[in-house]
Amino acid sequence: MKTVIADVRALEVLDSRGWPTVKAFVTLTDGTIGSAAVPSGASTGENEAVELRDGDKSRYSGKGVLKAVGNVDNAIANRVKGLDAANQRVLDEAMIELDGTPNKGNLGANALLSVSMAASVATARSLGLPLYKYLGGTEANRLPVPMMNIMNGGKHADNSVDFQEFMVMPIGAPSFHEGLRYGAEVFHTLKGLLHKAGYSTAVGDEGGFAPDLKGNEEACELIVEAIQAAGFTPGKDVSIALDPAASSFYRDGKYELTGVDSGAQCSDMMLAIYKDWTERFPIVSIEDGFDENDWCAFKKQTAAMGDKIQIVGDDLYVTNTKFIARGIAEKATNAVLIKLNQIGTVTETVDSINMCRSAGWNYVISHRSGETEDTFMADFAVAMGGGQIKTGSASRSERIAKYNRLLEIEHELGSAALFTWK
Repeated sequence: MKTVIADVRALEVLDSRGWPTVKAFVTLTDGTIGSAAVPSGASTGENEAVELRDGDKSRYSGKGVLKAVGNVDNAIANRVKGLDAANQRVLDEAMIELDGTPNKGNLGANALLSVSMAASVATARSLGLPLYKYLGGTEANRLPVPMMNIMNGGKHADNSVDFQEFMVMPIGAPSFHEGLRYGAEVFHTLKGLLHKAGYSTAVGDEGGFAPDLKGNEEACELIVEAIQAAGFTPGKDVSIALDPAASSFYRDGKYELTGVDSGAQCSDMMLAIYKDWTERFPIVSIEDGFDENDWCAFKKQTAAMGDKIQIVGDDLYVTNTKFIARGIAEKATNAVLIKLNQIGTVTETVDSINMCRSAGWNYVISHRSGETEDTFMADFAVAMGGGQIKTGSASRSERIAKYNRLLEIEHELGSAALFTWK
C-alpha cells in the first residue's frame, strides 16, 4: 500500500516571533513526503493541550523544542511506521495512546500535531489530491470569510489597548478575492488615519496596528472611520469582529480595564459595554468576552445577544469536545473557535467541528499569534466548510501565506467556489 508510513522525522524551526517550534516530515512507502510546522499561542487557555518546551535556559530562554523533536524522531516514529497514513483516526489514536495523558503532556501536543498534519499532507500528495479535497471531500468548495485583525492589543501587542483583537469582516463582498481586497484596503486606510492622528503604525504579533490609544472604544471608532474612508459601508460591506481575550485582564473576579475605560468591571458591567458597543458599532461577532471560567457570564451574554450576533468561545472550549459539549448543553455561546494545536491532532479537531455542526453552531478556523509559513489551516478551513477564518492582518508573510493559498484554492475551484460566512 503506497500510503503506508515508511519514515518520520522532525526539525526545530522558528515561528513568526522567532521562538522554536516543531516541523515534521512524514515519508510514505511510495516516496511521497509531507511536511507540517505547528504554530504557538501567546494567549492560551489553561485547558489547552501541552506545548512541550525544553526548559533549558541556556537555549532560547528555555523555549527550545528539542525534546518534542526527539519524541517525533524516536517514540512516535517507532509507533507509527507501518501504519496507513490515509487512516487518520487510527494514526492519531495510536499517538494519543502512546502519549498516555489527557493533555498530551508526555510527548507534547506540538510533537503529535506536527506528525498528524504532515501525514495528511503526504497522503493528499500521494493520492494526487489538493489537501482541502483530501480532507473535506470532492465537494469542498466554501471559501471562508476572513476575520482580518487590523488592530492588536492585549498579549499580542505592547500597547495600552486591553482588548486583544479588533477585526474587520468583509461580509458584503461577493467573493473571497474581493473580500480580501476590502479588508486590505481598510487596513491600509487605517494606517493613514493613525499616522495623521500621530499614532504609531507599528504592528503586533498578528500584523494589526498596535498604537497607544486612549482606550478600547477608540479602536472601534477608528475602524469605522477607516471603513468609510476606504469607500465601504460599515455593517453592509464590512463589519467588525472583536476578540477581547478577557482572561488576560481578569483579576480577582473583576475585569481590569485601562485608559479612559480604566477601572474594575464586574461581568454585568462588561456585558453592558458589549451591548452598548453592538448598538453603536457594526459588530457581528465577539469572542472570549469573559474569562474562560466565567461560564455564567457567557450564558448571560448569549441569552441577551446571541440572536443578534455571533458569540464565540475560544479559551472556554480549547477545541476540546468535553468543553464544547458542556457549552452546547448550557447554551454558553453559539460558536466555537477552532485551533488545531489546542487539542493536538487532526482527528480530534474534526471531532470538535462535527460536534459544532450537530448543534447548529458556527465554527471559526483560527491561527495562533506565533505562526509559520505553513498553509495547512487554509486548506483545512475550506475542507471543513465553516465559512470563517482568523489568520491575521494584511501584513506579515506568515499571515499573507494563508490568504494567498486561499486565493489559489478559489482560482482552482473557479465558478464552483462559494463565499458565505454563515
